[in-house]
Amino acid sequence: MQRRRLGRTGLEVSEVGYGGWGIGRAQWIGAEDEESIAALERAIDLGLNFVDTARSYGDGHSERLVGRVARERDERVYVATKVPPKVLPADRGSRAEEVFPGDHVRRSTEESLSHLGLEALDVQQLHTWQDHWIGQGDWLETVEELKREGKIRAFGVSINDNEPETALRAVREGIVDTVQVIFSIFEQSSLDELFPACREHDVGVIARVALDEGGLTGTITADTEFPEGDFRREYFAGDRRRQTEERVNTICADLGIEPSQMAETALRFVLSEPAVSTVIPGMRSVRNVERNIAVGDGRGLPAEQIEKLRGHRWERNFYD
Repeated sequence: MQRRRLGRTGLEVSEVGYGGWGIGRAQWIGAEDEESIAALERAIDLGLNFVDTARSYGDGHSERLVGRVARERDERVYVATKVPPKVLPADRGSRAEEVFPGDHVRRSTEESLSHLGLEALDVQQLHTWQDHWIGQGDWLETVEELKREGKIRAFGVSINDNEPETALRAVREGIVDTVQVIFSIFEQSSLDELFPACREHDVGVIARVALDEGGLTGTITADTEFPEGDFRREYFAGDRRRQTEERVNTICADLGIEPSQMAETALRFVLSEPAVSTVIPGMRSVRNVERNIAVGDGRGLPAEQIEKLRGHRWERNFYD
């Protein structure tokens, strides 16, 4: 497993990290704790040392599983988590003192530490972000206090779905050490401004949804069904499954690969971008761990394939 610097945090993190949403047993249906723990253990066996979770993933369930594994390992495992917004919507009309008041940031951080059983968080993130919150409320003062107290080592934000421009000011003004952002063959808008800014200001990039919630695994077809309560019923609602299948087939034809190679290609595309510090696919089975970890070998994709994949950018919103 190759490692990369997580920006100015100085942490050397595995190219492939572990996304902990799916093991929270909420929204993603079908996770079993025993299997989730086995998958996480196997990932660490294979050299993974970075895990991203959140307090809202199963109301702390994901954090508890991650903490249980991280505490028992001899290897150093870096853990990132997130503060959920206190109120919704956390949109352009919201105020920071409503969404992320300082006392809420502190309480959430301390609850996460309790769930994880750790003394400090390697990375604490706000679980949504708007640049106009800079200068509002007392969240930043609280973050700085938590850093001084040794409860947070680095601070970042998890950028809104498909809106990388909402964090440009935070990056350019030195407010964040890391950003977490959707980046995939389909969602490439971070290449326009965010990634150049991150490179210039030495901000670590945690790439999420690299497999488009399964859409870039080559397994989603027009006939795919998801269980009741699984968020993918909405994500792939309407005609989205057929569109996804057709676009994946076009990619395979363009690159001369089989659908079974799609997941590896999608992850290597993300890791071919120098600004990316780590990619965090969800991996609820040992099989998926072993398949995905193999991508963290530093090889990326050939330049000609990257150029072709640039043409498969798909501008869309969650439901469009």
